Amino acid sequence: MKLLRVGTAGAERPALLDAEGTLRDLSGVVPDIDGPLLADDAALGRIRAAGELPALDATGLRVGPPLARIGKVVCIGLNYHDHARETGAQPPAEPVVFFKAADTVVGPHDTVLVPRRSTKTDWEVELAVVIGRTARYVESAEEALAHVAGYAVAHDVSEREFQIERGGTWDKGKNCETFNPLGPWLVTADEVPDPQNLALRLWVNGELRQDGTTAEQIFPVAEVVRYVSQFMTLYPGDVINTGTPAGVAMGHPEPKPYLRAGDVVELEIEGLGRQRQEFKDA
Repeated sequence: MKLLRVGTAGAERPALLDAEGTLRDLSGVVPDIDGPLLADDAALGRIRAAGELPALDATGLRVGPPLARIGKVVCIGLNYHDHARETGAQPPAEPVVFFKAADTVVGPHDTVLVPRRSTKTDWEVELAVVIGRTARYVESAEEALAHVAGYAVAHDVSEREFQIERGGTWDKGKNCETFNPLGPWLVTADEVPDPQNLALRLWVNGELRQDGTTAEQIFPVAEVVRYVSQFMTLYPGDVINTGTPAGVAMGHPEPKPYLRAGDVVELEIEGLGRQRQEFKDA
């Protein structure tokens, strides 16, 4: 299933994109798309058995994040071989883990704000993993994937000066407002038979900047979920951003083409949908 949430910010309602591409209203079946829903097999069964749901007119209808009340956003850094090469970094021996606050999440087509005094705002297309079952001390790759409810497109927008040059951890360059567009859809795991065989692409002002594949991940999805569960409990509705392929602005020669107000970024992952954001000054 392709689940999504539509409507004005803070007042989204649940919806479904059917096999013919028609947007269907789910608000008569479930109250929202969130962790409790994803953990409830009966509720998901009601959606699958609902028959023909009311159609929605998508014209002018805002698409919000496909998941409400996100608990935490766990991120994995330097998780693609080609991205490590382009930045001159040694591939990590273990996953690099950092966090984005849940309030950085916005809709896939919402405006993204370039922070004040920013000179190095960067783009990163990423595969997001959405947790559907509580995961703690997971032991195997097979068990790890059984805890995944679905997948989505994430844009891990980053400010590289704040991240790297301002001391401390990466968090200052990752948690600026609007820095995690998510969606358009939450695609349930049954529609993604192999998360290590997905094409990721990103364009800036129409120019292709990232053209990668999840096959390049240093730590595949199953290992990421297993690993993270050794250090924290993952709950239904938590999100893991699994890293970005080569092609970010930081990896370019000088002058690096960092983002400015007025730029337009478009990104997509095979089978998971497409995003488009206009950048404006905060």
